[in-house]
Amino acid sequence: MNTWYGFNILPLFSLGRAGLPGSGISVNPGMVHLDEADLDFIADMGCNFVRLPCDYRYFIHDFKYDQPDEVMLKVLDRCIYAIVSRGLHCSLNVHRAPGYCINGNNLERDNLWTDKIAQDAFTNLWKLFAERYRTYSADQLSFDLLNEPPHEGQYGMTRENHKTIMARVCEEIRKISPERTIVCDGLGCGHLACPELADLDVVMSGRGYTPVQLTHYNAEWMKENGSFDWPYPKWPGVEGYGQTWSREVLLEFYKPWKELADQGCRVHLGECGCYNKVDNQTALAWYRDFFGVCNELGFGFALWNFRGAFGIAEHGRSGTNWETRRGISFDRDLYELFKQSMK
Repeated sequence: MNTWYGFNILPLFSLGRAGLPGSGISVNPGMVHLDEADLDFIADMGCNFVRLPCDYRYFIHDFKYDQPDEVMLKVLDRCIYAIVSRGLHCSLNVHRAPGYCINGNNLERDNLWTDKIAQDAFTNLWKLFAERYRTYSADQLSFDLLNEPPHEGQYGMTRENHKTIMARVCEEIRKISPERTIVCDGLGCGHLACPELADLDVVMSGRGYTPVQLTHYNAEWMKENGSFDWPYPKWPGVEGYGQTWSREVLLEFYKPWKELADQGCRVHLGECGCYNKVDNQTALAWYRDFFGVCNELGFGFALWNFRGAFGIAEHGRSGTNWETRRGISFDRDLYELFKQSMK
């Protein structure tokens, strides 16, 4: 299995409040825009991986878990085909699951960690995907079960019930598609390694957003966490979590993940990136060290996202050396750095 390098693309990422019962908004194919030019660009870069995060409410409406929407599932079919038909591996990810999402968890009626109805719905959703996509090979398609489970103790999640739920889903998928590669994200927003999952024979997916005082500086959705109060970051040397961050401290941060890799687990950083509120020189300095750490540890990575504030195209950071190709304006320096970092 090759090391995965690529991007997250977001046509099915989130319905937001539009997915709520009574919103008055009808979920329909016109809500989903997949820019296939982006996929062509990614393939031309020499990448081999695209992660496709999905909000389950595109396919299941009004908490009617046993009534999937075939019209919208056909939209997902087309997205997956568009990715794999370009020779890119597609990692299908449930970003919002019945009963849990890292963003707007309060929008869920049920609780994945404590409610059987949500656990059954989550399992059945993956059984549906396993059956629907069983003809895709393991090289073409993997299943990333749940985006960024919470910290232990949040919403009733424990390492024990997390493993129980993931193990159940793995078992059901493998009954249908025994060779399917399955991915499990780390706890605590994806940052915390899960050695207890090692016996499930899954890829372990971490995150590349550390230190957050740089990568999420002035991020609007983290205002309550103080993102607007942090001093302007520099790299190396940004202060956060009681440390002064550098390449060496990044290496130490990923030590638990390296220990998993040394035990034979495959590790991949399924999301990474730097928000666009820092200048590009600072962002590139961090990317250079981050990619270098990934290379040293043998971890592949995927930027969140391709086109947008964390991306390589049209991120809008000041001081960027822009180039336009096929109508896409992209960061030439980050592009070259990314390409050099694919091993």
